[in-house]
Amino acid sequence: MSDKEVKSNPNAPQKPGLSRRNFLGASALTGAAVAATAFGGAVMSRETWAAAVKDAQQKTHVAPGELDEYYGFWSGGHQGEVRVMGIPSMRELMRIPVFNVDSATGWGLTNESRAIMGDSARFLNGDCHHPHISMTDGKYDGKYLFINDKANTRVARIRLDIMKCDKMLTVPNCQAIHGLRLQKVPHTRYVFANAEFVIPHPNDGKVFDLQDENSYTLYNVIDAEKMEMAFQIIVDGNLDNTDADYTGRFTAATCYNSEKAYDLGGMMRNERDWVVVFDIEAAEKAVKAGKFITLGDSKVPVLDGRKKGDKDSAFTRYIPVPKNPHGCNTSSDGKYFIANGKLSPTVSMIEIAKLPDLFAGKLKDPRDTIAAEVELGLGPLHTTFDGRGNAYTTLFIDSQVVKWNMADAVRAYNGEKVNYIKQKLDVHYQPGHIHASLTETSEADGKWLVALCKFGKDRFLPTGPLHPENDQLIDISGEEMKLVHDGPTYAEPHDCIMARRDQIKTKKIWDRNDPFFAPTVDMAKQDGINLETDNKVIRDGKKVRVYMTSMAPSYGVQEFTVKQGDEVTVIITNIDQIEDVSHGFVMTNHGVSMEISPQQTSSITFTADKPGLHWYYCSWFCHALHMEMVGRMLVEPA
Repeated sequence: MSDKEVKSNPNAPQKPGLSRRNFLGASALTGAAVAATAFGGAVMSRETWAAAVKDAQQKTHVAPGELDEYYGFWSGGHQGEVRVMGIPSMRELMRIPVFNVDSATGWGLTNESRAIMGDSARFLNGDCHHPHISMTDGKYDGKYLFINDKANTRVARIRLDIMKCDKMLTVPNCQAIHGLRLQKVPHTRYVFANAEFVIPHPNDGKVFDLQDENSYTLYNVIDAEKMEMAFQIIVDGNLDNTDADYTGRFTAATCYNSEKAYDLGGMMRNERDWVVVFDIEAAEKAVKAGKFITLGDSKVPVLDGRKKGDKDSAFTRYIPVPKNPHGCNTSSDGKYFIANGKLSPTVSMIEIAKLPDLFAGKLKDPRDTIAAEVELGLGPLHTTFDGRGNAYTTLFIDSQVVKWNMADAVRAYNGEKVNYIKQKLDVHYQPGHIHASLTETSEADGKWLVALCKFGKDRFLPTGPLHPENDQLIDISGEEMKLVHDGPTYAEPHDCIMARRDQIKTKKIWDRNDPFFAPTVDMAKQDGINLETDNKVIRDGKKVRVYMTSMAPSYGVQEFTVKQGDEVTVIITNIDQIEDVSHGFVMTNHGVSMEISPQQTSSITFTADKPGLHWYYCSWFCHALHMEMVGRMLVEPA
């Protein structure tokens, strides 16, 4: 029977060679996986499968007036932002600009945001990869979310009470921050960030050979509260992804280019690369003892964690794993670092309990820490967990998610005849990151899983040569995974994280003492201005500061005059105290736009370079007379 005939007759017998894309409709199991699942070797009928999926889909419905159970935070990929989603509805709630310019909020335009971005405000792009929520005792505390920028080597922090970025750090001495994870216990004191690319030191244009001993990359440890560098560790090879354990002592990072190559063939030469394990406590002691160097103009302590012949450093160990490993994930039970092979069908389980003996020299071979090495399929990239002993790994080449049992994997590795693969589910298409609810904490609850697929192809209405990608929601609360939702998304949201809604406590209106706009408040005090009542224009030579309040539907200053060439700073305080009454300020033909939410102060600076009358208006709909919330600036000729 042809594939065409099978499509027209869904109840027809399934024959060998049938495409997986037609098997069980949109959600399928390979023949090899069927026997390994809880299906007991029998294929579910299309009717049974459809009924199971329909039941799961009912759980995703969030009716009008009801709230989602989880917050989801998606990296915005090369859009440079973080997106806030509701789970399980998969509704987009908000976008938090971070490394990008956002005209709706004025991020990257306002004085407050540019001060946070610092010198890096000159960059108009970003490439977000890994969002992670701060923790206390291995559970989300809802205080911060951290995100990396691979493009411009930055790490940013978002305050989750206001869902705004409040700190940004450019990491010195390296290029391209990729993997990022947080210390889990006793609390998030550190942010751990991988620098991916090997560069010469000093990088002054005199050296192009990556094999030079002074060409390397760095593992970066950042003080999470101060958002300042704590220390850096030089490593062999490059670094990809990282994660931390549940003791606070160890972290691990995958290396896919142990060859230090610069070309595709060279990077694939070694059959094994490695996972670098870091003893953070030992590194702290070395820094405290002054056993570090500095690089260039940076004052950051730098430790040498490279392997010198057969001699290990005090704070790194290199565990060989197959091949070009990518994802590094700590199991939610705290037992294993999971390294995903990418160019091998293999996933390696590193037993964290054996790491103290490895660092103490009690193990002859670093691979004695390997508890199991399981073959799952083609292109394993990332692994997540359900808190019930099961792991879920994306297979990029196979376009599947595979569910497997960790205890069974260890038994099979030790010689028992047990099948650790429980199910394979087709996803659409080429999945990268994968994330289950609360999986990065000790509270992993095994309810929902999101597969972030790199391609959408035929899943949505055509949008021209640039297609949307596809985030797929999967119900993992039962024995079988059930695909229940497709969600088109733009510009590669690389990764995501989910927290229960009770773990995130947001403000309804701003606190007037909030540090976010404290520098602007200080400026107003120096000018003798009461921001909540005064509407005044202060002239200081060629600099003009316009202070005004806003209250729907009017600005406190409805007209002001400046001279051509003046540097104009507009400072607005929204004195509305009603939730959800945000105002905007747009000065026409000047590239000026910003948001001012209730009780917030925002400011923006521009040059009045064109003589004439210029209107300004409120850009956030705030009142029935919103259109009438306007004012005029007169620019007199110089």
